[in-house]
Amino acid sequence: MPGSIQSIERAAAILRLLERGSGRLALGEIASALGLAKGTVHGILRTLQDVGFVEQDQAGGRYQLPAGGPQARAKRMDPNLLRARAMNWSDSLAARSGEAVRIGIPSEGMVLVVHHVFRPDDTAQTSDFGTTLPLHATAWGKILLAWDNELSAAALTGTLPALTSRTIVKPTALTRTLADVRSQGWAIEIGEFMPGEAGLAAPLRLPGGSVVGAIGISGPADRLCANNTRPRQDLLVSVLEASRSVSRDLAVDR
Repeated sequence: MPGSIQSIERAAAILRLLERGSGRLALGEIASALGLAKGTVHGILRTLQDVGFVEQDQAGGRYQLPAGGPQARAKRMDPNLLRARAMNWSDSLAARSGEAVRIGIPSEGMVLVVHHVFRPDDTAQTSDFGTTLPLHATAWGKILLAWDNELSAAALTGTLPALTSRTIVKPTALTRTLADVRSQGWAIEIGEFMPGEAGLAAPLRLPGGSVVGAIGISGPADRLCANNTRPRQDLLVSVLEASRSVSRDLAVDR
């Protein structure tokens, strides 16, 4: 059988060390405690920072575990940073798709819209910035539920209100839907939130894969969908490209 991987063993040793004592250690203290070179430890710490397993105090330079674990750190992502990284790509997505674009993050059991780009036409529109959307009945919510076990557990054990005749209200059906979302890497809802409307969304990820939000488009179902069952392929490609581009930019300065 293959042997153990040394870099993973060292990363695990660093995490265990930070779990003990004060939990806030300088680079030299970590290197000394583990008998490793500072350069080696620094490289591992940078990787652990990138994937959200370690935080660094900017004032003192000490390292610590994020409060609540790496998933909690992902959920606390600054909406202003997310908007800044996503702005150009969301504008481009609206122009290419001809539809409105929303970016959402989890907030108190709902989807909080932190960025909204109007549909690029002359029709009257109202900003959705700062509004909330249901998790179980929107494409953005399904993305967040699919990759957050805590969030999905709360949703599946609670009440799933029917917003339209097509809203998923049975936990077993929602569980199957979320499994499909994880498998295909995107989510769609057709008439589940508002009759005749559809949404198509994909995940926004930090390095390492943690999902911190969702980006997607919304509009009339007959424009977004083929045969009212699946998203149009060109729109799906555009949404997935936008999600990958924003996720790549989220890696900058992490």
